[in-house]
Amino acid sequence: MLRFFAERGLKAFSERYAYDVSYMRHMLTVSPSAFFKFAKLTELSQHCEAAPKDALFAAKLVGAVAEDCGPCVQIAVNMAREAGVDPAQIEAVLKRDRAAMNEDAALGFQFADAVVRRAHSEDEVRDAVRAQWGEAAVIDLTLAVQIGRVYPMVKAGLGFAKTCGRVSIDDAPVDVVKEAA
Repeated sequence: MLRFFAERGLKAFSERYAYDVSYMRHMLTVSPSAFFKFAKLTELSQHCEAAPKDALFAAKLVGAVAEDCGPCVQIAVNMAREAGVDPAQIEAVLKRDRAAMNEDAALGFQFADAVVRRAHSEDEVRDAVRAQWGEAAVIDLTLAVQIGRVYPMVKAGLGFAKTCGRVSIDDAPVDVVKEAA
């Protein structure tokens, strides 16, 4: 019975985001126990208590870009749009254009980028997040960046990350910049 609902959920997700869920179906078939544990990440990926949405989605995008070349980044873009994030802010994050980011997106981006790169500025930017929005926001952004990395890494580990795709915002292609110049 649970498997039936899981299949329906995967089908709905696949259709909603035009995303290939083959790796999740593979998990469901081979190890339902692993699949249902993995599925719990969905709820965790939506956690937010204190960080503003622009900061939260900047962190999610940085995490996805760090580990993916298209499909998972596109889902993060689509989810950001569904949450009402301004397309200009999404594009600025994807292009690593901090000058074009608003204050919230810039701080979320700086935090996530420092964490992903294990930069020396990690403590400084964490303190800035803490000062701006509190300790709960540090947790929000930490989970956002790391959960954004988990999905593409699991997909790659299972051998399903075989295609890259052009990322777009509202059907307009965006050139994603993976690393600082």
